[in-house]
Amino acid sequence: MRAAVIGIGSNSLRLLVADINNGIQTAVLRERIGLRVFASLNRKREIDGDMIDRACEAVASMKRTAEKHGAQTVLLFATSAVRDAANKAAFKDALKSKTGLDLDICSGETEAMLSFIGAAGNGSAGMIDIGGGSTEIVIGDHREIGFSYSLQAGAVRLFREVPIRCTADILKVTDAVNELLLPYLDRMKQQKTPGEWLGVGGTLTAAAACIQDIRWDSRTGIHGFIAKREDIRRVTQALAEMPAQHRAALGSIPPDRADIIVHGMAILLACMETLMINEIKVSEYTNLDGYLRRITAGG
Repeated sequence: MRAAVIGIGSNSLRLLVADINNGIQTAVLRERIGLRVFASLNRKREIDGDMIDRACEAVASMKRTAEKHGAQTVLLFATSAVRDAANKAAFKDALKSKTGLDLDICSGETEAMLSFIGAAGNGSAGMIDIGGGSTEIVIGDHREIGFSYSLQAGAVRLFREVPIRCTADILKVTDAVNELLLPYLDRMKQQKTPGEWLGVGGTLTAAAACIQDIRWDSRTGIHGFIAKREDIRRVTQALAEMPAQHRAALGSIPPDRADIIVHGMAILLACMETLMINEIKVSEYTNLDGYLRRITAGG
């Protein structure tokens, strides 16, 4: 069976088309566009009308792409930004009307679980997924999740709340993340030490590209790359001193992430320091992979 899933994140809209045969999932197509739903939330925490229209058009376009590639089923879900929106019901209705797709709005716990299932598969690991609106942390394996939490700290969210203009400002972001982590440290320390930590999301793939000085869209060298904490710190500090246009010109950062990348890396650095993680393996598998695995397994 060939199926597709579209995920509306806080920063990006992503598509995965995959073949599923005898429990084995093989990606056929991955696409991503910057959408920034979280940035469109106004003071009333509503997604503005222009963003609703843009999202509907983009989802409809991705649905057509999936069907052109032979997808028999197209699924749609949303995460942090839509979950936070006061008008999420109207957003869901607009998508149904204009695309024919039913929107599944995931809870924070479900979002964390989907990312873990996507990245870890049947393995035992810890996982950090840095999104635009939230950061998911999970420890466990395919049989049992020992710890799962969604922090209200994402790259776009903190970009709006805590400016970074120089290296010294990084501490403001790491302190904010540490404050959110502290209440859960005892629970995390009670878990079996993960054999490895996996990093999911655009921040992690951009970090891998920056550390190696390769293009952000390289098909080799990113998935499976081991990022060391000292390298994350070095790159974060270097990028903090650059204007966004200079970061975009490097080639190792997607142009639509150039303004928020330092915030994403500062979140990662805070998590690695607080949880005493020396290195993390970058995965291109995401909550889209997890969503398809869960649905096709009947979960």
